[in-house]
Amino acid sequence: MFTKYRLVALSMVLALVTVIAILACSPAEPQTIEVTRVVTEQVEVEKVVEVEKPVEVVKEVEKVVEVEKPVEVEKIVEKEVEVIKEVEVIKEVEVMAPEGPKETIVFGDLNWSSALLQNRVAQYIIEKGYGYPTDVKFGATLPLFQGLKNGDTDVTREIWLPNQTEAWNAAREEGAVLSVGQSLGKDWQSAFVIPAYLQEEYPELDSVEDLKDPQYKELFATAETGDKARLVSCIIGWACENVNAAQVKGYGLEDHVEIINPGDGAALNADLYGAYERGEPWLGYQWGTNDPALILDLVRLEEPPFSAACWASEDVKPCAYEDATVLIAVNPDLPAEAPDVIQFLRNWDFNIEVYKGVARWQQANPDADLKATALWWLNNNADIWGPWVTDDAAAGIQAALSAGEEADGWPSE
Repeated sequence: MFTKYRLVALSMVLALVTVIAILACSPAEPQTIEVTRVVTEQVEVEKVVEVEKPVEVVKEVEKVVEVEKPVEVEKIVEKEVEVIKEVEVIKEVEVMAPEGPKETIVFGDLNWSSALLQNRVAQYIIEKGYGYPTDVKFGATLPLFQGLKNGDTDVTREIWLPNQTEAWNAAREEGAVLSVGQSLGKDWQSAFVIPAYLQEEYPELDSVEDLKDPQYKELFATAETGDKARLVSCIIGWACENVNAAQVKGYGLEDHVEIINPGDGAALNADLYGAYERGEPWLGYQWGTNDPALILDLVRLEEPPFSAACWASEDVKPCAYEDATVLIAVNPDLPAEAPDVIQFLRNWDFNIEVYKGVARWQQANPDADLKATALWWLNNNADIWGPWVTDDAAAGIQAALSAGEEADGWPSE
């Protein structure tokens, strides 16, 4: 029996000696490991992570004996490569509508058809659905944008980028404007549009470069332009007035075309409609949501494709427009004054296909003014505007439509 105990004691002594030998061969200090990785967000460049790492020592004699070594702390230094991505984050904060009388919401009434109609529809919804008074201030792009920044107006339905990119970015950095979504969606524009019947007659006329050809200059020339082609360009006061002039210069067309700038959108459209009805040559500026572009068969002359590099200069732009992004902009004070209206504007989805139906209805009903058009659209498209508003707002709008009411803030035509 004593012999058995001596054997066990001897085994334990041998195990202890073996453990001491193994520990003596182990590294005396914790190891430092360098790890390099790439992250896609801003992080601290260096950090130390302490990891508890138990070490197991195994001794084999007659059977396996497990001995645990006290816990070591291993330092891992992670060297991270910092990659910063510029991301625009829209923070939505729920704001309660202020108590008391509701302030009048003033719309910038831009002087072209799609913007005016969108204003009339939005005014009706805001008045009858949400109980806010509305008003409008009529004007051109640049003065109304300044008015939005100054707080003279609250809502602009169509901020066109890239036409207004420089002014828009500067105002946004100042905190003077705020976008709440898109209006119409993507849209094209060009200063070099001709009727399709003209290209059928002159199939070789398909590029802006062809306007340097004497026969095509003569085709568009008039008594007022002499030997230059008449180019009916952008409306006076619009951002595209300067852009179109920079394109003419960029294409080397200054000696070949004479720029005519109409006083307003109605004059531009009347000029095109008149030529189209008479089957005459016409060259000029149009965009995808303008009434003639939605109704008539038009062709854009080929231009060099858009690039940021060619668009960088203000004076010379030798390339086509980028397809436009059309924003809904508000004065930054409006979200606190009318949070329910802001949510409605965020839900707005009056896209080009929707507007095309309006333009064609107007063509079939030439005596209908903007008020009649807005009422027709609201009465016949509840399935479109209904999801933009709350249930209570929809009920109020439907009741007002059934009673034949107009919006109080609509201007006299």
